Amino acid sequence: MPRGKRLITPLYADDSRVTLFRGDRLQLLRQLPERSARLIVTSPPYNLGKSYEKRSTLEEYEQEQRLTIEACARVLADDGSLCYQLGNHVRGSELVPLDSLLYPVFLESGFRLRNRIVWRFGHGLNASRRFSCRHETVLWYTKSDAYVFNLDPVRVPQRYPGKVAYKGPRKGQYSSNPLGKNPGDVWDIPNVKANHPEKTLHPCQFPVELVERLVLSMTNEGDLVVDPYAGVGTTAIAALLHNRRAAISERDAVYVGIARQRLELAASGRLPTRPMGRPIHEPQGKLARNPFAAAAKGAEDSMERRFTRA
Repeated sequence: MPRGKRLITPLYADDSRVTLFRGDRLQLLRQLPERSARLIVTSPPYNLGKSYEKRSTLEEYEQEQRLTIEACARVLADDGSLCYQLGNHVRGSELVPLDSLLYPVFLESGFRLRNRIVWRFGHGLNASRRFSCRHETVLWYTKSDAYVFNLDPVRVPQRYPGKVAYKGPRKGQYSSNPLGKNPGDVWDIPNVKANHPEKTLHPCQFPVELVERLVLSMTNEGDLVVDPYAGVGTTAIAALLHNRRAAISERDAVYVGIARQRLELAASGRLPTRPMGRPIHEPQGKLARNPFAAAAKGAEDSMERRFTRA
């Protein structure tokens, strides 16, 4: 970023690298110039009654999100992107997928769906009467068919990087892009739990790595990235790390304080984060042993003897 830029300001200013606004998301969005944001990344509350939200009816929740989405439409550049990261609302014993609930609202606000990205993670609450939830979704919307999309910065390693064509006009040449492959729309990224280097006291913090991939692919250096539901500032951190500006809002004073500390550490290169693209850890040694292996082998041998006799 150019010298002379202020790191953090409480209200939006053209010369600030990060606007960290304490207050309602609509108050922040009203401060921003029309069509000023290249990317809006956010994860609104899921209406579950957690400490940072007030539980309401689904109709009330949908109306609240409609106001947010309409305000985002005013702020977003014509070639910009809106990424809404959502999970499930729980109504009694029933799950309500929030991405499906809000899909008509996005359409009515003039947005076009580009991808329904599945964020898959390995850990979470264990269910006993249904399969444990191990994914959430990121809805990627744009306002038009002309939008910023840079694939090269987010390519992932090819499965067979040295493979070459063995016949045809490209014989002997690499058969895949040497820069890597398209990461696809299913992303395996660990969620932020107790042993994660980014963990704070926020109960539903998402990882910097998740936002980095969106920032790098959907913006250019110097662009403005906005998050109306900032939590502890993850979106602004991802923007700051890659020379983008950010404007974020959060109502909780404690979370705002944590976000400020994390942003200051990020600006000085001292914030611990999980590096983008690091392979997911697999336990080694004793932890890698399958405690059910003997039972499985016994069942397999029993089935083999049964069919042999038959």
